[in-house]
Amino acid sequence: MPGARKPRTVPCPTCGKPVPWDETSRWRPFCSERCRLIDLGEWLAETRRIPGEEPAPPDSGRESGDGDRSR
Repeated sequence: MPGARKPRTVPCPTCGKPVPWDETSRWRPFCSERCRLIDLGEWLAETRRIPGEEPAPPDSGRESGDGDRSR
């Protein structure tokens, strides 16, 4: 087809293999289900994180004004 454009490709975040960015790429942006699951495992194991400050630990004591809610 004369006017057909080649789909844009992006590198797979896990292995770097080029992945066409179109409807035919079932696992995009990953090249395969395997690479998708490897990435998910890295997030679950916390080897991948979104940068930022650590959250403050929750207070262990009760705050004033809570009162007894069982009444």
